[in-house]
Amino acid sequence: MPAFMFKIGSQIDGVWSEHSHPPVFKIEARAGAAGKVTATAPGSDSLVFRKLSECLEPPVFVLYVLHTPRGEADPGRYQSPGLTRGELTGFLEEFDNFLCRDARFDLWVHSPSDQATIVWDRHNLIHAYGRTDCVVQALRSIGFHEGEPMIPSSHEHHYHQALDADASAVISHFAWVRSALQPADVQ
Repeated sequence: MPAFMFKIGSQIDGVWSEHSHPPVFKIEARAGAAGKVTATAPGSDSLVFRKLSECLEPPVFVLYVLHTPRGEADPGRYQSPGLTRGELTGFLEEFDNFLCRDARFDLWVHSPSDQATIVWDRHNLIHAYGRTDCVVQALRSIGFHEGEPMIPSSHEHHYHQALDADASAVISHFAWVRSALQPADVQ
């Protein structure tokens, strides 16, 4: 797999290259709801998403939001069956290269018992709803500090042909239940 494959690029002095966020997070209060933490995924490192997912009590459900398919399936929201922590970890490890390098999807993990959700979006931002104490502690444990996660104003998303087989394998991995995209899912 070529090393230059990345999810999001930014333009600096007229040259497009991989965009890597600094390791920062922001805590947001939400009226009448659980708190929200927005963090970055520097270098599109899946460690951040995996670490925050450990805050969720199983069973958890993965929601694979396929907003920009390349022929592997119809656009839609693909929900997994309930997963153990080991099953989630296995899925994330098996598809790590694809999840880190392609922007055709957003990935959610939800715990019904916690009423908490972790979302890794196409901009390499991770949004955690609920379990904020655990999330902040997990982020600090891997060297994050409070700051302002920002999407570069001039950026591009990458959907790699070389990863189409991986995208198809994701769709085949679970007995997903598909539903239509929500308006916020559409690019």
